[in-house]
Amino acid sequence: MAANKALSLPLILTALTLHLTIIAGEYFTPFNVTYDHRALIIGGKRRILISAGIHYPRATPEMWPKLIARSKEGGADVIETYTFWNGHEPTRGQYNFEGRYDIVKFAKLVGSHGLYLFIRIGPYACAEWNFGGFPVWLRDIPGIEFRTDNAPFKEEMERYVKKIVDLMIAESLFSWQGGPIILLQIENEYGNIESSFGPKGKIYMKWAAEMAVGLGAGVPWVMCRQTDAPEYIIDTCNAYYCDAYTPNSGKKPKIWTENWDGWYADWGERLPHRPSEDIAFAIARFFQRGGSLQNYYMYFGGTNFGRTAGGPAQITSYDYDAPLDEYGLLRQPKWGHLKDLHAAIKLCEPALVAADSPQYIKLGPKQEAHVYRGASSNNGQDMSLNEGICAAFIANIDEHESATVKFYGQEYTLPPWSVSILPDCRNTAFNTAKVATQTSIKTVGSDSVSVGNNSLIPQLIIKSKLESISQSWMTLKEPLGVWGDNNFTSKGILEHLNVTKDQSDYLWYLTRIYISDDDISFWKENDVSPTIDIDSMRDFVRIFVNGQLAGSVKGKWIKVVQPVKLVQGYNDILLLSETVGLQNYGAFLEKDGAGFKGQMKLTGCKNGDINLTTSLWTYQVGLKGEFLKVYDVNSTESAGWTELSNDAIPTVFSWYKTTFDAPGGTDPVALDFSSMGKGQAWVNGHHIGRYWTLVAPNNGCGRTCDYRGTYNSDKCRTNCGEITQAWYHIPRSWLNTSNNVLVIFEETDRTPFEISISTRSTETICAQVSEKHYPPLHTWSHSEFDGKISLTDKTPEMHLQCDKGHTISSIEFASYGTPNGSCQTFSQGKCHAANSLSVVSQACEGRNSCSIGISNAVFGDPCRHIVKSLAVQAKCLPPPDVSTLASS
Repeated sequence: MAANKALSLPLILTALTLHLTIIAGEYFTPFNVTYDHRALIIGGKRRILISAGIHYPRATPEMWPKLIARSKEGGADVIETYTFWNGHEPTRGQYNFEGRYDIVKFAKLVGSHGLYLFIRIGPYACAEWNFGGFPVWLRDIPGIEFRTDNAPFKEEMERYVKKIVDLMIAESLFSWQGGPIILLQIENEYGNIESSFGPKGKIYMKWAAEMAVGLGAGVPWVMCRQTDAPEYIIDTCNAYYCDAYTPNSGKKPKIWTENWDGWYADWGERLPHRPSEDIAFAIARFFQRGGSLQNYYMYFGGTNFGRTAGGPAQITSYDYDAPLDEYGLLRQPKWGHLKDLHAAIKLCEPALVAADSPQYIKLGPKQEAHVYRGASSNNGQDMSLNEGICAAFIANIDEHESATVKFYGQEYTLPPWSVSILPDCRNTAFNTAKVATQTSIKTVGSDSVSVGNNSLIPQLIIKSKLESISQSWMTLKEPLGVWGDNNFTSKGILEHLNVTKDQSDYLWYLTRIYISDDDISFWKENDVSPTIDIDSMRDFVRIFVNGQLAGSVKGKWIKVVQPVKLVQGYNDILLLSETVGLQNYGAFLEKDGAGFKGQMKLTGCKNGDINLTTSLWTYQVGLKGEFLKVYDVNSTESAGWTELSNDAIPTVFSWYKTTFDAPGGTDPVALDFSSMGKGQAWVNGHHIGRYWTLVAPNNGCGRTCDYRGTYNSDKCRTNCGEITQAWYHIPRSWLNTSNNVLVIFEETDRTPFEISISTRSTETICAQVSEKHYPPLHTWSHSEFDGKISLTDKTPEMHLQCDKGHTISSIEFASYGTPNGSCQTFSQGKCHAANSLSVVSQACEGRNSCSIGISNAVFGDPCRHIVKSLAVQAKCLPPPDVSTLASS
């Protein structure tokens, strides 16, 4: 025992040293970050960097380690994030760096994984985040104008930016302190709106740059979409394609701060998807033409928990069609195809950083090559490939036709709209249009598809009939209109945010009008109805007359004309103005506001219109249930909850509550609200977000998605005729094993009996790989002697993998030969190796992952002189349920 204790002492000291190092924030040997015209220079060396965008508040702290690890596994060197001012300073002078807003913890986790961190402080974020990240209290500061040469705004902005920089310094998180932070951003896409502010715009931009640099962060600063950025700030590109971008100075590297690998979605709209082949093409072209750092916006999108979604009317999911889906699971084939791309680019890195600029070779009308060499004494196509390190990118930018080109004496055939990467200037390691990665089909969530091989494959397998979460519910009626002592009366229509301060989505407006017998007779005689006319409204309004709903309207600053039924005598006009995410983009955000603008009147009266704009209105902020916090697990039963019977007559504006057990296992969990209308939901007091079951238009989608040609967010839409978002993520860390409390506020007459709960996981995996495909990237290696790379084995491989912890339970289809169809529709072709199923089953069943060589040596040759491929479809099985829950 004594010997064992003695032997364990060094381990204890090592663990203690590591613990103290992490506390101190030193994850690297301290290093400086500078740059030249070619790249960031990290610790004295140029680097080619892949960055993964992850917004820390769009996940829980318990999810962060896996998200960061999966980003690293996918080939990322850097994690990028915005900061969120309204999350960190919800009340002026009162800061929040806890829970989902613990940016220090997030930064330390990034460092502990050996990754760098790029923080875009802003403080304007856009990001489809409520009010673009600005705290609403900011607009109440006297004399303030956002994002221009305005003293009140600049004072508040500098105070916040300094707070973030000082916090990072205090926690030793900058590179020169041994921390992960290598890059910072001030402002955000200001160049898009700078001209809106006239000369003051440029003055403000220069001030922001000088202020940022003067804070002593000790790392480079960037400004995105800012072509007039000062010499000491790197101007960067945000777009679907940035290969043609050139910084405004020959002394700055080419950086892509936002590569939009998907797009956001609005309630009632179709869902956008960007093909893996096109993203890979855009990235390869960027590095081909001199790019140095590329950041995915987003690598993981996550969830707009609570009321953080931007506006108008952006959905709670911020999935973004990213390589990691909303739940943190791999989106295949996108994640795997891009992982292979990253590996191929990394093989080229020694040559990319050694050359100040590439050699350009035109190979055809729409074909070209860029060659990077570490050392060369020749400048023609006949140069020796043995002269130092060499990497090449060959592009075919033709949108329709494949092309065969001759490069350094060899022929290469490229699909349309593709780039081939040759890490040794001879052998192809990767082509952006040739996807060998598996397709993964998830068990839950019709809001996700796989885009590959020109097909839009639904990533959805609905389990026969999902059981409802509960048949035992309590209900609580929410009063319409004025409910509390904190209401007030004022003459005229007050602007929504000036009243609510964004403490609630809801603002009630109540007034009373008198209708004479003459008006009633006039309407009957002329067969007309009076209307309430509102010049301009956003985002959503419900109009009640005498306690009855007359109608509702959704839109952004649109005119409202609502017919109403009135009675003789006094009539109560009740308007409910609802925000669904505050405006997050554009100039003059502080002036955009919410609710109503212009005139409001009752039209059609016998003696002319009644002007409601100047009437006396009583205002009530929010809901009574919000004020009482009936969603809190510690709320008392005195709130008035009663049992909800199955045959109860549905009513509008109701609260519902139930308890439920969490699904077993560790897979992510989601609630299906497709049976509901519009409202918000809480689980164990955590606000999981708004829900709204608006249906997308029936047109505008297709079964195919051609990756070729310039992408835009309308190109590959899906979900036509379906609810935009039906499933809502509940992080595992918010759940108990049993007795979880779900509270819902429902605005319509829907009841909650059909709400269901399910886990989300990969159930089916498919892949098809040709024997002519490129060898796996891991067969390439760098020589420690001269830096050159070599290829050890040219046999292609198929790699299959279930979610972590899951196993391949069965092989549903396998054929080596000339199989037909695609994922979920595979069938044997005329050529088929009889041992296909047994070979694949033996290699894969019972394992989490497997690799199979694609060659005659493995399967035999079922048909000579014919190019063969292997197609496989397999089933994944989760582990047996366990009694304890782990964080997702």
